[in-house]
Amino acid sequence: MSVRALLAAILLAAAAAAAAPAAATRAPRCGWSPVSDVSEPHIQELGSWAVAEYARRANGGMRFGKVTSAQEQVVDGVNYKLFLDAADASGGVADYGAVVYEQERTNTRELTSFARAPAK
Repeated sequence: MSVRALLAAILLAAAAAAAAPAAATRAPRCGWSPVSDVSEPHIQELGSWAVAEYARRANGGMRFGKVTSAQEQVVDGVNYKLFLDAADASGGVADYGAVVYEQERTNTRELTSFARAPAK
């Protein structure tokens, strides 16, 4: 391989690495990884959105409290497994689990599941 061809290959590889989506550096693909800082505004906003989306679908009044723990899974986008506190229409606070899929490049956000956590 000539020096020119080698240099072109190196530049092509560097350009491809620079163009890779930022999410690919967050966590390994397929496996769930803990979110180290659940107080991060984006994580709390995802929890608030999940509660509001569930309440909209269920025609019920729920109020978001806070995300208490979270995990993420990098796929073609990111799945977030959120554990959160929320108050139901009667004001009773309980633990819930939600899974939210988010893909930034297509501006997609979906509530995959939402359920009350079993009593401890």
